[in-house]
Amino acid sequence: MPSSASPRRRIVTLAALLGMAALAVTGVALTTGPAAAVPSPKASPSVLAAQSAARLVASRSASIQASKDDAYIAHAVISTREGLQYVPYDRTYKGLPVYGGDFVVVTDAAGQVLSTSVAQDRVISLSTAARLTASQAATAARAYAAGQTFDAVTSVRKVVLAIGAPRLAYESVVISHTGAKSSKLHVFTDARTGGLAYSYDEVHEGSGTGKWNGPSPLTIDTSHPTTTTWTMTDPIRPGVSCRSYPGGAVLSGGDDVWGNGVGTNIETACVDALFALETEWRMLGAWLGRNGINGSGVGFSIYVGLNEVNAYWDGTRVLVGHNNAGEWLTSLDVIGHEFGHAVDSFTPGGIGSGAVAEFTGDVFGALTEAYANEPAAYDEPDYTVGEEVNLTGNGPIRNMYNPSLLGDPNCYSASIPTTETHAAAGPGNHWFYLASEGSKPTNGQPTSPTCNGTTVTGVGIQTAGKIFYNAMLAKTTGMTYLKYRTQTLNAAKNLTPGNCTNFNKVKAAWNAVSVPAQTSDPTCITTGGASLR
Repeated sequence: MPSSASPRRRIVTLAALLGMAALAVTGVALTTGPAAAVPSPKASPSVLAAQSAARLVASRSASIQASKDDAYIAHAVISTREGLQYVPYDRTYKGLPVYGGDFVVVTDAAGQVLSTSVAQDRVISLSTAARLTASQAATAARAYAAGQTFDAVTSVRKVVLAIGAPRLAYESVVISHTGAKSSKLHVFTDARTGGLAYSYDEVHEGSGTGKWNGPSPLTIDTSHPTTTTWTMTDPIRPGVSCRSYPGGAVLSGGDDVWGNGVGTNIETACVDALFALETEWRMLGAWLGRNGINGSGVGFSIYVGLNEVNAYWDGTRVLVGHNNAGEWLTSLDVIGHEFGHAVDSFTPGGIGSGAVAEFTGDVFGALTEAYANEPAAYDEPDYTVGEEVNLTGNGPIRNMYNPSLLGDPNCYSASIPTTETHAAAGPGNHWFYLASEGSKPTNGQPTSPTCNGTTVTGVGIQTAGKIFYNAMLAKTTGMTYLKYRTQTLNAAKNLTPGNCTNFNKVKAAWNAVSVPAQTSDPTCITTGGASLR
């Protein structure tokens, strides 16, 4: 997986997995497949989950597309306060890393396997002898630089690419830029033919508008390193600060009163940006049970001063530009969106495909607005993106309750995976609105059309956010709308065992935006107070 939820990991072979399971669960007979015996309930939920996942992997379950030459890297278990446990794995084949070979095993608190989420769709069987050299692959990759100015190829490694039919490839990281906009493109070159096999960019761009939050005065967390100096470094949330761009200095002052209310002022922008990030951080904890942006209590800095009509997450920080009026883009939905990309980076599988990446960011922008619940004079929860201060003078840039009002598709089709990434957010944004509010909400939110003419009832934005986040915890490489349909249905079912209400509403919302049913979709039938799997 391109981004791990935790830097701690261990490489585990199938033989070692069998030994670990036997040692961890002495006296419990080993069997094959998901029905393997559950370990002793005396252990913690995360230990039970790790043991059950190890047993599933050791059984060579067909569900994970195991080959005899696979080995596995088990990452730290991700626990939720609802008791669900997510055990992410990466895969190697004959010693080579497998991009797209990652999977997640989902269990309950007792260690019972509930579902698996697997990126790979077939067993790998290929030679690892390459016709191309690493140097030739790097030269070929350079031609695909996304920016106008090529900077460098920083790394090349031989891998097995398991997106679609498995093939031997070289992964090259191509650094380029267009003005101040950076690109860190991962190019996968077929190791036999030299052709482009796959690519993705670590730098994910969002766009929005700047708007002061309120009412003032806003409270932000700052540091007081000396008796005469205060800084815009968050003393509570490691890694969080607001800095000037391009210099990178943390903003500082002689008192703890910041900003002048003018949207073109960088200090004022940092007040809004820190307020938005700290609000999103609290939302992640209170609504989703997540510890900070990276899931381990760590965040990232915001750099204000980018001389572009833009804002984006570059894989390590958020860079903030301005709108056409010169006001910095630090509204709740913009900052929430950009750090949504960061959350996406630091969940299993890394950032999703271009078709779903911007939709994911918009979901976190909407959740941040809803959690803040500011009055109408400020950045109220309205399911539009960048509506408060026009980016280019044309109002909001995306509409979640009716994407077609801004020219984006409401409904999924076969062309969505290759549609421009911001426009491709339309069906996902539409689904999230319908899942949250329904098609005919009664709480003041607008009505929303459906692609199949049905009337849909929502589960509420907090519940919809929790379901989507739990689907992200089962995310694998190259996430798509089709995979999100399956994983949100798994999440809705797992979060409310014995009750299919939310499951049915989430399913109806996907149907309403024309995302088709998948053979891997779970079913949910409530009988006698228990949901049947």
